[in-house]
Amino acid sequence: MKKIYVFLLFSLWICELQAQNKYWIVFKDKHPAFTSNLTNPFLSTKLLFTDIPVDKPYIDSLQNKGITPIVISKWLNAVSAFLDERQVKQAQQFSFVQELVPINRNLIISSAPGADFKPEYYSTVLSQIGAEAFVLKNLSGKGVKVGVIDVGFYGVTANKSLRHLITGNKIADIKDFVNPQKRDHFTDLETNSDYHGNEVLQMIAGFEPEKKLQYGLATNATFYLARTDHGTRETRSEEDNWIAAMEHMDSLGVRLINTSLGYALGFTDSKENYKPVEMDGKTSMISRATQIATEEKGMLIIVSAGNEGDDPNWKIVSTPADAEAVLSVGSTKAKSKDKISYSSIGPEFLSYLKPNVTCFSPSGTSFSAPVITGFAACLMEAAPELTNKQLKHIIEKSGHLYPYGNNYVGYGVPNAAKALQLLKDSTLTLNKITTIRQKGTVFNLAMENDKVERAVVFHKKNQHFVLKQELLGVTKGKLSFKRHSEETKTTIDLGNEIIEVFWEE
Repeated sequence: MKKIYVFLLFSLWICELQAQNKYWIVFKDKHPAFTSNLTNPFLSTKLLFTDIPVDKPYIDSLQNKGITPIVISKWLNAVSAFLDERQVKQAQQFSFVQELVPINRNLIISSAPGADFKPEYYSTVLSQIGAEAFVLKNLSGKGVKVGVIDVGFYGVTANKSLRHLITGNKIADIKDFVNPQKRDHFTDLETNSDYHGNEVLQMIAGFEPEKKLQYGLATNATFYLARTDHGTRETRSEEDNWIAAMEHMDSLGVRLINTSLGYALGFTDSKENYKPVEMDGKTSMISRATQIATEEKGMLIIVSAGNEGDDPNWKIVSTPADAEAVLSVGSTKAKSKDKISYSSIGPEFLSYLKPNVTCFSPSGTSFSAPVITGFAACLMEAAPELTNKQLKHIIEKSGHLYPYGNNYVGYGVPNAAKALQLLKDSTLTLNKITTIRQKGTVFNLAMENDKVERAVVFHKKNQHFVLKQELLGVTKGKLSFKRHSEETKTTIDLGNEIIEVFWEE
């Protein structure tokens, strides 16, 4: 009888938990005693609204109703909490509550479905981005603080390519926001996804001296790690933990963050799902937080674009890759540099370009973003005075398609040598660009360089939006293709030259 009673209690507890959903409870304001200092001319350091703590009486009022805050965000002026239907109504009745925002439940790890992580492939991407230019300048991210927000870091201490981070005390901080009591971060496996952060870190900073094989560029950076999600053990994501991790890293002086996590499809209840139209850089709380990180805290957030390119029901970038301020990274093929099919594209309705840049990755955009994070760390070492926005612009401008980016591959693959030149003079135009005005429906180009055997062609509806990409062969010294019905512009990548075609009626 006792066993049955315990089982019933457990079952009731499970039912109660399942009846609750997680929400952000957003407050209208903060305590006047603090906010009055926002305009205090006698303060030596300017105080921002996002620096002020959440008002404690508001938290106390929630707790008096049995609502237990999980994450407290001073940036968003909000707390997260599990609420049942009764508590939702109670929270909405508080005069100090501005809104309740459901927290998205489905985590997406930006690794290609079914693809195995094969680090030996990644010497290819270092060649693609011209990493030798950084090596020749002895740039390795020294003195740069890099944050990595991921699912878990199981196996870091056993990873030969990361041994130098352990022996050199290059991991300055690690915090588990899912299981705060956890102390064994590298050898305690909770889910199969816990390997993911280890692999991401390898692509930022990995180097295997015995094989003389380099995987990442930031081999001398200092790292701050955060586990923010359960991984595949449960479908429930912890978007609020992600925001808490970012605020924590800001408090430690981190100015460069890599994350290969994204959020797209949401609650089981379809009424609370994210919709593609909400990938607008301002709807999701996580995108709002990245905007604060960039605009107010001076951080550069580098995010995997996502792997929904083949999903007919989604296709576009997930959040926070949709945020205007972040540097979203997609995936290309190694030689031709056109988009790999799985790589998510930027939505047509955005007024700005997503993804921002791309690079080779056979295993998902999870492993494109960390390559560019290492790239950014080298630039920060070379020019520590750069602002986050200047750094982002230089990375974009070093892309092989700049200034004719598109929503498939952004500004293309960044190049280390070009980026170093742009550090000296950011006004330089380094790509060979030709513009052509064309009438009719057929384009023919006689090739002056007989070594060009193929070209990547992006047929575009407007400045950024791609209708179709093609990899076309050059036949008898001529490149030919037909214009699509909605096509107004075409970008032709010849490898050593970019041609932008403007179609005229």
